[in-house]
Amino acid sequence: MINPYSRWLFPRLIDLAMSGDPFSQYRREVLASVSGDVLEIGFGTGLNLPYYPESVRAITTVDVNPGMSTIAQRRIQASSITVHQKVLNGESLPMPDDSFDSVVSTWTLCSIANVDQALQEMGRVLKPSGTFFFIEHGLSSDPAIQTWQHRLTPVQKLIADGCHLDRDIQQLVERHFAEATVTQVWAKDLPAIAGYFYKGAARKKVTH
Repeated sequence: MINPYSRWLFPRLIDLAMSGDPFSQYRREVLASVSGDVLEIGFGTGLNLPYYPESVRAITTVDVNPGMSTIAQRRIQASSITVHQKVLNGESLPMPDDSFDSVVSTWTLCSIANVDQALQEMGRVLKPSGTFFFIEHGLSSDPAIQTWQHRLTPVQKLIADGCHLDRDIQQLVERHFAEATVTQVWAKDLPAIAGYFYKGAARKKVTH
């Protein structure tokens, strides 16, 4: 059964909330080094498209919410980048192993139900020489704010389509990727419970 809120209203709310500063500057920073064959998990309404380097000519995008894909069309049509859209769950990707030079996730890991499985899948489809680029909000370094994040996450999941306020993104990334370089920053213009960001890049774990 289709949830009208998730399908129709939430994509429009999130598009409005995630547009403009401070998000545009973070998008520019995270995407500056993306190259090669690109997979973006949680493409949403296409807000990252204007910030990809000119060298990126095509990306494959994954988003489970078809309502997001509908709104993204106007940005896709305005972009020089060829976008191969797939309405899929990030926890189960149909792409072969070692398919992409870059995997991108921006403000998405908070909402995936089985985030460990999704990260495992991202690592699987990343080439051995590839890089995972990300920025996510998550668990604050301040214990007092952490308390409120834990308290409010059940409500946040209901109103924000599964979003968790209290995931330790650095720990999650380091569990599934190697050579993770993570910067934790406060987005001062946002509420404290949602404005603690993890930004960085990591390499694929190669098993022998």
